Amino acid sequence: MSNIVLIGMPGCGKSTVGVLLAKALGMDFIDTDLIICASQKDKLQNIIESRGLEYFSKVESDVGKNLRSNNCVIATGGSMVLYPDAMENLKSLGKVVFIDVSYPELKRRVKNIKTRGITFREGESLRDLYEYRRAFYQKYADITLNVSSGTIEKTVRKIIDKLDLQ
Repeated sequence: MSNIVLIGMPGCGKSTVGVLLAKALGMDFIDTDLIICASQKDKLQNIIESRGLEYFSKVESDVGKNLRSNNCVIATGGSMVLYPDAMENLKSLGKVVFIDVSYPELKRRVKNIKTRGITFREGESLRDLYEYRRAFYQKYADITLNVSSGTIEKTVRKIIDKLDLQ
């Protein structure tokens, strides 16, 4: 297996699960949000607020379509699935796993909604975002895992089992 790409809503656990999955499999870990922060020398929310959603979207799309890696677990930003070029590149790098969390669970998890760098459009709610993005996550996923309950360790085990990895 070359890479494992994790997609899903903000707050579904991509970054946390990704680190543990990489450790369990002896792989490297890449978080595309951290690449954006490092390249822009700023936090996601600050980039969105100071430079605008269009600028942020361009940067995120570029990171996804230009990423090259091998033997990595890649956690994407929640909005990465909105950029077809980025997702085609990421799919070419390995298996795409959609970490699917129910809306009530997501709402419970995402407490810092206004400061965590979520790409909301004008007037858009978390529910709107959830409903809109689900089709994109499903479209690009090779594997979908419902993880609305259970521990992070169980989620890691589910991914390993689904990918038939040791």
